[in-house]
Amino acid sequence: MAENAALDQGSSFFDPFKGLLLTYFMPESCYDELFVNFNFLDVPCLKIVLSKGLGIGIILGSVMVKLPQILKLMGSKSAEGLSFKSVLLELLAITGTMIYSITNKFPFSAWGEALFLMLQTVIIGFLIQHYGGRTSRGLLFLVVYFSLVVLLLCPVTPMSVVTTMQASNMPAIIIGRLIQAATNFSNGHTGQLSAVSVFLLFAGSLARIFTSLQETGDLLMALTYVISSACNGIIALQVLFYWNSCPERKKKPKKKRE
Repeated sequence: MAENAALDQGSSFFDPFKGLLLTYFMPESCYDELFVNFNFLDVPCLKIVLSKGLGIGIILGSVMVKLPQILKLMGSKSAEGLSFKSVLLELLAITGTMIYSITNKFPFSAWGEALFLMLQTVIIGFLIQHYGGRTSRGLLFLVVYFSLVVLLLCPVTPMSVVTTMQASNMPAIIIGRLIQAATNFSNGHTGQLSAVSVFLLFAGSLARIFTSLQETGDLLMALTYVISSACNGIIALQVLFYWNSCPERKKKPKKKRE
């Protein structure tokens, strides 16, 4: 009887989902605290669950976050309004974060979106070159970039090099976003820039500030996302400001011949 009572006390309605919860959302101590003891006010465990949930949500969202931008480019067959230099600098920042996280063995939920953002950003970079009539240069860009990624992921790469790359993310993000912002301002519109992608990137970088501090405790990672949020916020504000503007309206009308 005593043994059965002990088993009942240690069981929970959520036991069928225990494996899933322990794998992706929380350690076993938090599972016991939340779903066995029903202490739903345990702040440290709630922070862990929130961080893991946000991290997984960001990764799932990142799978398609730049898809609207890619589709917009392919649909219009134009890359007007997009700066290739800005894309390169953004790619540098994303790649630096991914390699830094892998080298430090951070959990995938803390950086996984970098992998999907990297692949989508590479496609955008190629499309900018392709629709600009420089397809061969775009192919060379793909070969060189992926060769560098493989080289940097080699175990022989010094940790100092990886850390320097992560530190360089902040100026790369700032310069890259400012180039895009200057392009938007100069054009008087945001061209083929996708509003959906811009707002999703802004929301994701904001959420990553909390998850980076919670899951990695790495101040360099958190500061990178603070800078990224501020810069993405500038582009998001421009999208709102130029919402009713379009390239056609900004083109000067041709003078009629007499």
